[in-house]
Amino acid sequence: MTHIPDIKAKILSARTLISKVNYWKDNNKTIVFTNGCFDILHRGHVEYLSKAANCGDVLIIGLNSDASVKRIKGNNRPINDQNARAVLLAALACVDAVVYFEEDTPYNLINLIKPHVLIKGKDYKAKDIVGYDILKKYKGKIKTIKLVEGYSTTAIEKKIQKNIQN
Repeated sequence: MTHIPDIKAKILSARTLISKVNYWKDNNKTIVFTNGCFDILHRGHVEYLSKAANCGDVLIIGLNSDASVKRIKGNNRPINDQNARAVLLAALACVDAVVYFEEDTPYNLINLIKPHVLIKGKDYKAKDIVGYDILKKYKGKIKTIKLVEGYSTTAIEKKIQKNIQN
């Protein structure tokens, strides 16, 4: 038995995602949305996504495209391409859907999905979270989740650089 087709089936176009979102909403499922680059998947990401999934019935991840990551993080990023990052995220049991976005922020995607809950890390103030204004219009919830200390892609990069220098 292979799980790859099931994993890849979670990676959706925006059009396909909207059909699924409508189905989930019609069935009274609480839609949770978060986003990020998720360049090197690590324990901090997994715990964050698991906590996000606990805030509703369906977890959707907006994934920055390669071009978006490059604009935000610089020419040396992403380390893993968008297809690899999407497969890793979709392989997590707590994730129901992964969708790419090309812009620097998921604002348009959030406006399209209109999730019940919008999640980001505690390093964000609720009012500064992209999409805050959208959710406030229909009384959606904005939540921040405590991050796992010591686990970040930046920390991993620094550790690698330190090991190279030694």
